[in-house]
Amino acid sequence: MIDLLAVQGKVLDGFRAPLLAGLIAMAVSWLLTPVVRNFAIKKGAVDDPKRDDRRIHKEPLPRWGGLAIYAGIAIALLVILPFAFPESKPFPNYLIGMLVLGALLVFVGALDDLYQYSAKLQALLLLGAGVAIQFFEGPVGQVQIKSLAIPLTTPTQYWVLGALAIPITAIYIFVVTKTMDTIDGVDGLASGIATISAATLMVIAVYGEQPRVAIIAAAIAGASVGFLKHNYNPAKIIMGTGGAYILGFMLACASIVGALKTAAFISLLLPVFVFGVPIFDAFFVVIRRLLSGQPITQADKRHVHHTLLGKGLSQRQTVWVLYAVAAVLCGVLLILVKQNA
Repeated sequence: MIDLLAVQGKVLDGFRAPLLAGLIAMAVSWLLTPVVRNFAIKKGAVDDPKRDDRRIHKEPLPRWGGLAIYAGIAIALLVILPFAFPESKPFPNYLIGMLVLGALLVFVGALDDLYQYSAKLQALLLLGAGVAIQFFEGPVGQVQIKSLAIPLTTPTQYWVLGALAIPITAIYIFVVTKTMDTIDGVDGLASGIATISAATLMVIAVYGEQPRVAIIAAAIAGASVGFLKHNYNPAKIIMGTGGAYILGFMLACASIVGALKTAAFISLLLPVFVFGVPIFDAFFVVIRRLLSGQPITQADKRHVHHTLLGKGLSQRQTVWVLYAVAAVLCGVLLILVKQNA
């Protein structure tokens, strides 16, 4: 019994700081979102459902929810990390880069909500952020995919990327961030999927003895939950481009750093399972657009949530179906991580 209590206490120790960060992020995002909502309405950052037929909601909704999400993440990290790492640098260079570039993405995303920038300009922005974050390196870590495990090799062999590390990392960050943006078409979908993904990364980081990554992931999850309170159907506000960008960017960066201490084959599977729903959605949308001769950047109603809605499901039923798929994928990944811990 004593040994069992000791083990439970050790596990709880690993989750204490992350859970506290998550609670702070949730409270900040929850309380700040109504303020942001009023601010967005005042500045005219409102999504008009009559602009095209892809819109699901019937009434105009304020955007800019990403401001509250970012504030929740940043404040939680500023509060918790100095206490969690009192004798070392609480904010390594890569995390400073994540927060600085994340703020830039939220700002530009907020402008996009007003002025509707082109798909090419948005792609350049995300790829630029994916390149820039790699130069915030230091002794604690770096957001960069330096090598890839070669499947079915025993012992595991690696392909060292060398100069290809920069473009491959940037493309990975772009894909995760953009797919988070493309699934933000139903009330609560993107924020709920982000919560599941971030919570999974938190658990993986705790098992991998990466407390800082666990705290970052928990803050992302908490901020997503706090915003979800106002974004769940019927939504009072949507996250907008900035919200999707900050969630996707932070999750992509955390997943890269968090994969460093996982088993080789799990690090390969991590993006497929953690970001399975948005990546699956984006893959099939692109394929269907190519087959129909439509430009891949042209928005349409071919996303999986549109398909489910077309089958007669309500918005709430649609998001819960996709929540369940995401939870199952992440659950399988956590089982694999636990078995190889």
